[in-house]
Amino acid sequence: MAQNSTRQVGRHFLQIPGPSPLPDRVMRAIDNPIIDHRGPEFAKLAKRCFDGIKTIFKTTNPVIIYTATGTGAWEAALVNTLSPGDRVLSVETGQFSALWKKMAENLGLKPEFIPTDWRHGADPAAVEAYLRKDTNKEIKAVCVLHNETSTGCLSSISDIRKAIDAANHPALLMVDTISSLASADYRHDEWGVDVSVGGAQKGLMMPPGMSFNAVSNKALEANKTAKLPKSFFSWQEMINMGKQGFFPYTPATQMLYGLAVGIDMLHEEGLDNVFARHDRLAEATRRAARAWGLDILCKDPKYHSPTITAVLLPEGYNADQFRSLALEHFNISYGASFGPYAGKYFRIGHLGDINEGTLVGALGITEMALEVAGIPHKKGGVQAAMDYLASTHTGAKRAAAE
Repeated sequence: MAQNSTRQVGRHFLQIPGPSPLPDRVMRAIDNPIIDHRGPEFAKLAKRCFDGIKTIFKTTNPVIIYTATGTGAWEAALVNTLSPGDRVLSVETGQFSALWKKMAENLGLKPEFIPTDWRHGADPAAVEAYLRKDTNKEIKAVCVLHNETSTGCLSSISDIRKAIDAANHPALLMVDTISSLASADYRHDEWGVDVSVGGAQKGLMMPPGMSFNAVSNKALEANKTAKLPKSFFSWQEMINMGKQGFFPYTPATQMLYGLAVGIDMLHEEGLDNVFARHDRLAEATRRAARAWGLDILCKDPKYHSPTITAVLLPEGYNADQFRSLALEHFNISYGASFGPYAGKYFRIGHLGDINEGTLVGALGITEMALEVAGIPHKKGGVQAAMDYLASTHTGAKRAAAE
């Protein structure tokens, strides 16, 4: 007699904007025997990771590796550079900028917010204007998300740096690059970032639980006088031990195995090729959404994210219910919605170890889910995405024919 099956057939489509699916090579690397974290074999592994992660941030300065999520790296950035009561400026680009502001409050800092409608990235002109009003130079740091994961808006960090310089302001520039690192072009040194906050579970194709602080010389100077309490997150002890290939505490050895391989994979593809791939897949996703007749939360194309697209549903339709339906019927997970748009959009992640076939499959599921959910839309979103993706390969076809 046939019984109701609870087994999900086939692979799960994990289309959230991180954690991203793990490549087999990374999983196999993590599946190594535990080694002595005070021995010479570990020191070689650690130095490989310390050197390799610098190439991803594009810096020659130290990058501290934490056994913590990105939230821990946020805290490390603040406590290592600031003192109680310091003023900190943030741009409200979405949910995660709001969480960083809340952390600053919890640590005894005085955060100040430049509000936005959550549909644009950080406006350099607004940052410059705000800093010009700070005639006493009391603001100690400007905190910006490179890629606002909750909305799909990417900010120009080089333009934020120019805005701070144009205001002739000494504030540190701190940037959250958790959902853009190793997926979008990022240049810690060239863009004059003082602290870059990164996470391993997105573009670096790792499990959650590892994060980073890339630091400038200016940030290291600020660290000397910073008075916020710190112990586990202290930079100096981490940097000093890191020079020998060790950590001041027991590190996540298996995660380091995976990180070393993930960095190798990125360089094998070539970072510029990685960024171009993410741009292609993001554009294909946006073309699908537009063909369906649905709006994209990020309104201005200059802010479009290469790693996540937030899609608004028509008025009167609940995005959380849509996500639940899609998971139940088609075994796909989308990102949730937040803030003033809670329940109004869903997020399609297209980052990490993903190619055209995976994306087309996810978009096909999405079009079916829209139909099953009874959400008004036009047909042909998947075809629009495929047509665009095919067009990006026509140059290779011509070359083969010649």
